[in-house]
Amino acid sequence: MTAGEQAQEERARQLAENPADPVVAEERMARDLRPRHFRDYVGQKAVVDSISIAVLAARKRGDTLDHALFHGPPGLGKTTIAHIIARELDSTLVHTSGPALERPADVVGLLSNLKTGDVLFIDEIHRLSHAVEEYLYSAMEDFRIDFMTGSGAFAKSINLPLQPFTLIGSTTRAGMLSAPLRERFGLSYHLDFYSTEELTQIVTRSAGILDVDIDSEGAFEIARRSRGTPRISNRLLRRVRDYAEVRHTGAVDKSVASEALGIEGVDSLGLDRLDRLYLTTLSKNYQGGPAGIQALAATINEDQQTLEDVVEPFLLKIGFIVRTPQGRRTTPEGFEHLDLQPGLDGPAGQGTLL
Repeated sequence: MTAGEQAQEERARQLAENPADPVVAEERMARDLRPRHFRDYVGQKAVVDSISIAVLAARKRGDTLDHALFHGPPGLGKTTIAHIIARELDSTLVHTSGPALERPADVVGLLSNLKTGDVLFIDEIHRLSHAVEEYLYSAMEDFRIDFMTGSGAFAKSINLPLQPFTLIGSTTRAGMLSAPLRERFGLSYHLDFYSTEELTQIVTRSAGILDVDIDSEGAFEIARRSRGTPRISNRLLRRVRDYAEVRHTGAVDKSVASEALGIEGVDSLGLDRLDRLYLTTLSKNYQGGPAGIQALAATINEDQQTLEDVVEPFLLKIGFIVRTPQGRRTTPEGFEHLDLQPGLDGPAGQGTLL
């Protein structure tokens, strides 16, 4: 059994055997809130229309679906779409991740155990090592892998045919994929942030599944603070539900949602404490920039990749920061949100954090 299969089997066992574990319970709840079919999927209309046509065409011809790559910020539904594809194809989904495939032997074992029509989903595919990635080239193109056994005078080349399968890769960093790997995906889609209206639909649907009494204004309040991200919408809904049950009657309206999200440190636009720390550091410590990402990460004492993958995409989208060749800069809108004056509130400024 490969490392990826072992990790997947262990996680499934934990989900089955530890229902009281808070982490397991949260993971199970997130899984239960996922739509199971394309007809239930809200948002990403162009992506869903295209991939659903490709899936139906493959089924009609009796072919294997082309390999598909999904890229974009975290929490936008890449994993959910992979599960839906496998379900719509009536196929088995084998789930692993780039970091789990450490050695060529891991990927050889994984590929050789796939059955005809299986869907192999590799999350964080940009984190595959070059040695592991090379084994995917012939597997994706010709459904075979070539590898060496033995060493020295006893070395022997093995050509192992594989059953036809579909590889689905997901990544938050499409630019880190090598050209040879990227070019082997017949389907490639970028997932973008959701509108507040789409997120309101998602919150309303999830509230129904969780049996939460929520009105339209309560759902909208959660949606507009969700950073355009369904995963965040569902997480905030669960926190608002907890607050409503403990501090109120259990029903969620705009006022209850606003109170709960205030306790969670989520402001009116959806910025959380880390977002505001980043924006405040750039605006005050670096006088609005330009500042390099390494300097910002060191000042905040936060992982650089977290800032690049989680914090910056939303701040860029709402126009609070810009990236320039010299570094990151705060925009006038970003200063205004923090109640700071550009050029006046330096390291000793007294701007107020909203």
